Amino acid sequence: MMFVTEYETSNFATSNKLNESTTMIKQKIAFLLFAAAFSFSAIAQPTHAVTDPEKKFKDAKALFVQEHFALAYPLFAELKAANPDYTVSDHTYINDDVNYYYIVCRLKLQEPKAAPDARHYISVVNNEPRRQLLSYHLAKFYFTKEDFTNAINFYERAGLENLSNDEIGDAKFERAYSYFNLKQFAEAKPLFDEIQQMPDSKYYIPANYYYGFISYYDKNYKEALRSFKLVETHADYKGVVPYYIAEIYYFQGKKEEALRYGESVLGRPGTLYYQKEMNLLIGQLYFEKKNYQKALPLLEAYVNSSDKVSKEILYELSYCYYDANRLDKAIAGFKQLSTEKDSMGQNSMYLLGDCYLRTNQKANARNAFQYSAYNNSNKLQQQISRFNYAKLSYELGYQDIALDEMKKYLNDYPNSEYDTEAKEILVSLLANTNNFADALQLYESFDKPTAAMQKVYPRILYGRAVELVNDQQIKRADDLFTKVLALPASTVTPYANFWKGEIAYRNTAYDNAIKYLSFYLEANVPAQGEANKNTANYDLGYSWLQKENYPKALGYFEQVAKTVTVTSPPMEQDAYVRSADCYFMNSDFTKANSMYDHVINNAMPQSDYAMFQKSLIAGVKSSANKISTLNTLLKQYPNSNLVPDVNMEIALTYIADEKFLSAVPYLNNVLNDPAAGGLKPLAYLKLGLVYYNTDKYEEALANYQALVQKYPQSPEADDATGIMKNIYVETGRPDEYIEMMRRSGKNISVNEADSLTYTSAALKYNANDCNAAIAGFKNYLVKFPGGAYVLEANYFSSECYNAAKDFQNALTGYYYVSSKGLSRFFEKATLEAARISYFELKDYAMAKKYFEALTTGAVNQDNQLEALRGLVRSYYQLKEYGQANDAAKNLLTKKGISTDDKSVAFLVLGKSQQLNNDCPAAITSFKSTAAINKAGWGAEARYEIANCQFSTGSLAAAEKSALAVIKETGSYDNWVTKSYILLGDIFMQQKDYFNAKATYESVAKNSVIPELKNEAQQKLDKAIEEEKTVSKVSND
Repeated sequence: MMFVTEYETSNFATSNKLNESTTMIKQKIAFLLFAAAFSFSAIAQPTHAVTDPEKKFKDAKALFVQEHFALAYPLFAELKAANPDYTVSDHTYINDDVNYYYIVCRLKLQEPKAAPDARHYISVVNNEPRRQLLSYHLAKFYFTKEDFTNAINFYERAGLENLSNDEIGDAKFERAYSYFNLKQFAEAKPLFDEIQQMPDSKYYIPANYYYGFISYYDKNYKEALRSFKLVETHADYKGVVPYYIAEIYYFQGKKEEALRYGESVLGRPGTLYYQKEMNLLIGQLYFEKKNYQKALPLLEAYVNSSDKVSKEILYELSYCYYDANRLDKAIAGFKQLSTEKDSMGQNSMYLLGDCYLRTNQKANARNAFQYSAYNNSNKLQQQISRFNYAKLSYELGYQDIALDEMKKYLNDYPNSEYDTEAKEILVSLLANTNNFADALQLYESFDKPTAAMQKVYPRILYGRAVELVNDQQIKRADDLFTKVLALPASTVTPYANFWKGEIAYRNTAYDNAIKYLSFYLEANVPAQGEANKNTANYDLGYSWLQKENYPKALGYFEQVAKTVTVTSPPMEQDAYVRSADCYFMNSDFTKANSMYDHVINNAMPQSDYAMFQKSLIAGVKSSANKISTLNTLLKQYPNSNLVPDVNMEIALTYIADEKFLSAVPYLNNVLNDPAAGGLKPLAYLKLGLVYYNTDKYEEALANYQALVQKYPQSPEADDATGIMKNIYVETGRPDEYIEMMRRSGKNISVNEADSLTYTSAALKYNANDCNAAIAGFKNYLVKFPGGAYVLEANYFSSECYNAAKDFQNALTGYYYVSSKGLSRFFEKATLEAARISYFELKDYAMAKKYFEALTTGAVNQDNQLEALRGLVRSYYQLKEYGQANDAAKNLLTKKGISTDDKSVAFLVLGKSQQLNNDCPAAITSFKSTAAINKAGWGAEARYEIANCQFSTGSLAAAEKSALAVIKETGSYDNWVTKSYILLGDIFMQQKDYFNAKATYESVAKNSVIPELKNEAQQKLDKAIEEEKTVSKVSND
């Protein structure tokens, strides 16, 4: 394939040639300007005696005639001094001649002040012949000084009748030449024409040259050629004229003649003034004839001798290199044409791609085909380039782009010659990519997936589901795992069973957890990350523990660990403690006690919990021993998370022993502990009970009222209400009871209509008819806005909305429930509100608010852990890195944390270090995240590794790291796109404008993230401008 550039007549501006010609005339024919002898018409003089002044005058004039102006000048000066102007003398006629010759001598000697005197003489003298003659000499003076405007003026005043033939020839030529230099070609041409018709004129040759040039300028090539042919062999012009002759042949369409003539001239000895231009002309003629071998040295000589050349010339030379298989040279040239958007630019990039492929530079070839693919000048080249771009993206690991480009290719070119190969590549992409989100979307877009595609479908579903688990989008992940299990068994089926069990366990669906995790263990497959036998046994142990089947739970926990040391992994240590709990629940206190002692004696992380359990064992025989052990726990572990539970357990033990007042300080400890959270309603309830049983009704009422006011929706508030009623009744104050209940928003009795309306909606909910249930709950809330079941109606409505992915409406009900404080729905409602805000609405500030509420109000440990996880992530998204770091450190101290929790914690730490300009430490932290997380956090960590390396000048390492983000984390557009921009920045630092522009342009054209799209476009524009300063291509 080739691209022929039409030779442009404007390659060499005529004005440049005019300037060059002007220089040439000065250098080549300067001798002509002063060669003419001066002749002066004799002036008739009266007859008289010869005196001394006359003799001196005659001597001076003789020297003048002989052109010895330097010798004549002092004699005329003496005569002029002896007879000043206006002096009466017998030799007045001599005085007039002296003035004339005196001024002419000064002009001939180029005396600057002679010109004003000559002008004065011309303006005052009454002798017209003398006026014209002096005008002629003054014109020559100006001509010599290159003051062509004044030269023309005085030549026109000089006339011709008083001049000799030689002077007439000089005057005509010099006047014509002056017009020529002033670019007044219309005035110059007839004068040159007149001279060039006189073969005997000494100006015959130069006049022909200039006449030919003006004819050339006027595109009168026939006349120009005739004149140039007359002078081409003349010494002064043989270096200049041949180029014009060759070019005229070209302009006349006589390309073969131009070529033959040009070859003959280039073969002549001597130097061509327009050697460079002749090389270009003949080189381009050879190029048009597709004789690239002969064109190459001529075009190469031209380009090498030029600072800047046109894009067409650079293309032609690069193509000649390409044809000669000098691919390194072809690459260097074609690269500089990457900004061109015309057909020549497209063909350059198409050929450049081929050059790179033939030199095994696939990455550069990919970018070359990208440029060609974005250019629609040649539709066939565009199609092939698009396919090559997609294919090379696949081969080089740019899976996100390969997927997108191959999908577009198949859509735009159905049944093309590359159709089968494109689909085969697509199948391979689906099988091997980490870009599971796009792969899944692409697969589902096919009406009839091929057998090969169906084979890899389970792997795609599974990969995407695991990503969603890592991103904490559990419901969506569970749906995809269900789809995997609905397909024929494959290599991922056992692992899908594991994750179905893991998710069921997290959702407290313990029967399903047991079912799926058992399927996983039965498959006996190798471990795959978190999907391993230890984790499965651990989750099964917890599931049976929650179902209170302690023997089964023990069996699974002991498969995780029968013995542990202080260096054992956290999961094994926790399984060991849970085994002790199982022995405890099975009443094997001796075994349980020995295991708890082992934990305490080895100072393991759960030593405080082991001591708490030992106190319960001690309490079987003696309350005093139990309380003593618990008090020891408080002293030894004052910062333990169990402190609120220990205080509560001591208080409950005293209450059980009817030592009511002894319980009071411990209950107050619970109320004053910021970490007590959900235990505070129970503490108020028990304090009220203590005072009620000790007949301190006012104190009891004060605590019950505090409970109802602070936690009106809690179960404990309902219990307190009944006791308060008894106290008010017993003390004869029923009206106060009624008023207190109204202030607290509590109903004294449930209206039958209220109950029936709610029950009707609840039945629909329990029957899984969410649409009817939502309508029923809405009806209830409209009729009974202060009803007894407002909390339930809001919560169950939100559950239905959430299931239908109507997140805004779901959030409304969850917010209401959460805002009412502790209740049996508080934790679930607050957690779901937080999840919706974070994952679905990306409202991280609101998510933070809900997670903080859950942190202080949750009793369930799993929910407390979930709240802390959410806080870390919310702080991080809000760029509150200090708080994120504190929360992450706290998260790492918790038992039962996941790999994902650790990855987030390391990421947060790395970000803090990065902000403190400690990039080496930050990179270490980011690598810790990347090593254990393949989802969004891992993608961000990988990007920040590259970013840190770039900021410290480690460009090679940064490029490698950025490519790792692109190739390994394709599902995370933000980090992939930022990595592409970073790659462009790296190329810019290396002055690799070709790859920098390609990278920025790819983002600018394809990114769906507006701010990154704009950033890429701005950097692309800057790269284009910076490249112009070093490119061989001219900007004209």
